[in-house]
Amino acid sequence: MKPSEAQSTYNEIFSLLEKHHSWMRDTVNLIASENVHSPAVREAMQVDFSDRYAEGWPGERVYAGTKYIDEVEILGNELTKTLFRADFADVRPISGVLANLSILTAFTEPGDRMMCLSIPTGGHISSARHRLWGTAGRVRGLKIQYFKYDEYELNIDVDATIRKIERLKKKGKHIDFYMFGASVFPFPHPITEIAEVAKGYGSYVNHDAAHVAGLVAANIFQDPLREGANSLTFSTHKTLPGPQGGCIVAHEEFADRIKRGVFPALHSNHHLHHVAAKAVAMAEMIAFGKEYSKQIIKNAQALGSALMEEGFKVLAEHKGFTKSHVLLIEVANSPLQNGRAVEEKLEEANIIINRNLLPWDKRFGRDYIRPGGIRLGTSEVTRLGMKEEEMSQIAEFMRKIVFDQKSPKLVAKEVAQFRKKFQKVHYAFDTARDAYDYVKLR
Repeated sequence: MKPSEAQSTYNEIFSLLEKHHSWMRDTVNLIASENVHSPAVREAMQVDFSDRYAEGWPGERVYAGTKYIDEVEILGNELTKTLFRADFADVRPISGVLANLSILTAFTEPGDRMMCLSIPTGGHISSARHRLWGTAGRVRGLKIQYFKYDEYELNIDVDATIRKIERLKKKGKHIDFYMFGASVFPFPHPITEIAEVAKGYGSYVNHDAAHVAGLVAANIFQDPLREGANSLTFSTHKTLPGPQGGCIVAHEEFADRIKRGVFPALHSNHHLHHVAAKAVAMAEMIAFGKEYSKQIIKNAQALGSALMEEGFKVLAEHKGFTKSHVLLIEVANSPLQNGRAVEEKLEEANIIINRNLLPWDKRFGRDYIRPGGIRLGTSEVTRLGMKEEEMSQIAEFMRKIVFDQKSPKLVAKEVAQFRKKFQKVHYAFDTARDAYDYVKLR
């Protein structure tokens, strides 16, 4: 490539970045694993920390020049401990998956058995078996068993799971590690009952709160560390609206092993600018998290109700659809027939969602390419100041595309007009700048 061609490509990159920001201003984003962070979090991510190294724990660094980095990381850990009512916190993990793998490294050996949710019942790919290239199976070498699942309740079946644990124990297949949590997580998991059995057998219990960390922090979903979990791992960019990254909180007795599971086992230099941004996000959540989280859940329940009225089959109607930020909708019998077609048509209309397997899809020969469902989340639209009234409007937009077969281009214009009133981040200390401003430093 010639220098002139490199310059042209360089310019194209920035053009695409600006186009993305412009598009986001016009969209309704209902991806359950995404959010928009505050201008303050964005500012923290662009500081000089991004160019530095700080291997190890504050005060025990391998590198010099970290005196301010150490102070910020200590503040981040202290804020996180306060927020999650925990004895120990580690903000170093660079993702939720790496936080999980750090815990697995600290408390399992290759060949141990782990129990978790299967992918069709909401489990994350990182917990999957060796043949599925899951982190737990392929990287850590764990043998995976699945919780029994109640498809009607969209939750772990406690009695059937305990019977399974006891059967496996009698066969010499002891479960060493339990991973609660999921990617589709509408209702609190029954940690207490199963953790009691697990600990009776000397097993370790972790709760992967990647999706619900903000709700857990607000103490309005469930409280895993008081319900029997030894530790809590999570992403920092879903219902907790921080930067991309991960985190671990735990009881103090497990701190030393967790520290070593993070470094030196898996992380060399962690992402220091993201540590700063995590600290900012934790402070925002202490101040605004309860109000924000309550509105997330109100909006999810209102969206579920509105979608039902518009003809969608929203699961768990008998339980109010959800007690978190997430909804699961069956679309196999809609005019578009599968989740992928719905996802693609809605994206054309500036509504961003993702297709999702339903617990029973495999029995009907469906797969993740063309599943029977879609997954929606209300974290980002709530962050932009939307409330229950706006959920009805979003449901109407979706009905126009999925059932009325309206032109996606025409609906996209309606969505863009609707979005003009919602351009600021809410539930934060500093909200003057628009949520999707493109900040140019060149």
